[in-house]
Amino acid sequence: MENYLFLFSLVLLFGLLPFSSQTPNPKNPNPKPPLTQAHTELINYGFPIGLLPASVTKYTLNQTSGNFAIDLGGTCKITLPPDNYLATYSKRITGKIENGKIAELDGIRVRALFKWWSITGIRSSGDNLVFEVGMVTAKYPAKNFDESPLCEGRHSSS
Repeated sequence: MENYLFLFSLVLLFGLLPFSSQTPNPKNPNPKPPLTQAHTELINYGFPIGLLPASVTKYTLNQTSGNFAIDLGGTCKITLPPDNYLATYSKRITGKIENGKIAELDGIRVRALFKWWSITGIRSSGDNLVFEVGMVTAKYPAKNFDESPLCEGRHSSS
């Protein structure tokens, strides 16, 4: 039963990620920050840009090994309505990317069932993304991640 509740929470969490708290600008109700190199690389490897927040400041990729590092300039928190689920991005995210697969992921966590869970991998499977949390996986439509979320409040440098 606990695994079912956890998976249900992840479904809610990732289903709502694209609708994270964003304060609209009345002069431009649909602001879209320019794509960074990290966002462009996500597309090149078969992933939507919304897997990363819009606040990427630096990106490195070893083309041979696929190892990457992304700097956000600070931690990034997103509160997901209506149940106030939290997702946090560390100021540095690392992993290994290849076509359709991100492995050894470190730096993205979600809060579900009163516990923080690390996202350890993401796979692209047709029109879906499969998120790995240890040995547990959850599938969500890739179209839910078409836009990069904005970080909530101020960045933390810790």
